[in-house]
Order: sequence, then structure tokens, then C-alpha cells
Amino acid sequence: MKALVVVDYQNDYVNGALGFEGAEDLEPIIVEKINRAREDGGKIIFTMDTHDKNYLKTNEGRHLPVVHCVEGTKGHRLFGSLALCRRTEDIVIRKNTFGSPELLRVLWEGSFDEVELCGVPTDKCVLTNAVLAKTALPEARITVDSGACASPDREAHKSALRVMKSVQIEVL
Repeated sequence: MKALVVVDYQNDYVNGALGFEGAEDLEPIIVEKINRAREDGGKIIFTMDTHDKNYLKTNEGRHLPVVHCVEGTKGHRLFGSLALCRRTEDIVIRKNTFGSPELLRVLWEGSFDEVELCGVPTDKCVLTNAVLAKTALPEARITVDSGACASPDREAHKSALRVMKSVQIEVL
């Protein structure tokens, strides 16, 4: 079975506190991936960066001092029509840092032979969770669609894709 992991495609990463030009353009691409995965009987997993009001006191907050994705705020919600795509049978994983140990567990315990990741930002959350997927399922096909993820720093996006290729994650 295939899992589609939509990484942190939330308001604050698209047009909010950490939003960037081009992030909104991914919406129809990701929606199409969700619809196709459903038609093919795949599982949809959404990761959601989730912080509280003490974010700036965390290690991440000291290095990235921009309050974002605070649970209960508009910035925390899935962006645009993705919120309408989410169904009760989907898995939603709230995470408080780049990678999600919960995603690793879900993939490890699941019967997935393929995992595709998309979302933002490529050089932090997509990269980290792709490596976790490869760790959880070393014999599965792990892919990242370069046209369905983005980063505010175009060079960091390209570098992250190169790193993923180097650890045998297929970059489409």
C-alpha cells in the first residue's frame, strides 16, 4: 500500500508568518496528489507543525525566532482547499519540530511498500521526514516530488533534493 505524506502545508508556511512566494502554487498539485492517492486506495497522512505560546523558549525557537503554527490559530490550520480534502480516516500527526517520531512509528507499523512526500519547506521538514520514512521502511520506495514541495530559499530546496537522492530517496 502507498502512503502520501503531506508535510506542513499550513497557513503559516504558505502565506503566514513563514510564508513565501511560490508556496501557494503547490495547492492544486498537492490536492491532485491527495485525490489520486485516494482513488488508488492509498493512505493520506498530514503532518502539522504544532507549537504553543512558549515556542520562542524552545531550542528551535531560539534558532528560528518566528512564532508560527501555534495550535488553535489560523496559521496552524491546513492551507486553502487542503482543509476540505482532509477526511476522518486520514492520519494527522502534530509535531513540535522538523521531523516526527510519530510518523516514523506510523510508517514502521504500517504495511506500506511506497511512501511519497510533498509539502513545505523542502530543506527542513520535508527532508527530515523523508529521511525518517527511509529509516522506517528501508526496503520501500520512498519518493519526493520536486514539483510538489518548495522552500523560501531556492538553493536550499535544490540542496535538500540532492541530499535526499544521496540517501536513496527517489526525487521525481
